[in-house]
Amino acid sequence: MYEDKRPCKLISMLRIGIGYDSHRFSPQRTMWLGGVRIESEQGLAGHSDADAALHALTDAILGAIGAGDIGELFPDTDPRWHGQASSLFVERAVELASEKGFGVINCDLTIITERPTLGPYKAEIRKNIARLVGISDDRVGVKAKTNEGLGWIGRGEGLAVIAAVLLEGKNQLKKTPGPKGKRSR
Repeated sequence: MYEDKRPCKLISMLRIGIGYDSHRFSPQRTMWLGGVRIESEQGLAGHSDADAALHALTDAILGAIGAGDIGELFPDTDPRWHGQASSLFVERAVELASEKGFGVINCDLTIITERPTLGPYKAEIRKNIARLVGISDDRVGVKAKTNEGLGWIGRGEGLAVIAAVLLEGKNQLKKTPGPKGKRSR
């Protein structure tokens, strides 16, 4: 077994968060995903702009820092959030992470829907998410998948998004004592 014989070592603080969100389709709404307007016959039902991608990302960031979930910070019972752009939720989650000494390293989202086709929008969604969390767009993954006709998503009733995020502690490198009783020059 390897034994670290250095007098001290630096430990980087990493945190992983996972978020999930789903919304029903609504013919009276505009569809927003990742902060990008998506051309579609139906939007997503919800209290805010119902951007399921940004909601899942918000939950992933909040989860990584142990700060609850989007419903606790932005409850749908509060009229202040009615119709609100979900980019505000992501920006606030990033602020909270920064206040706790963390920054986003990368994020990855999977949007699960039968329609609309999201291929033409993925690059723009990546760029917008990168801007919101303060990283380059090559550190943002956006994938679109169908549910192969299965379940409520397969029947075209709505869509779901899964998001993962990796955070790193900024200025949180810590010196820890090395092996006891041993000193190096």
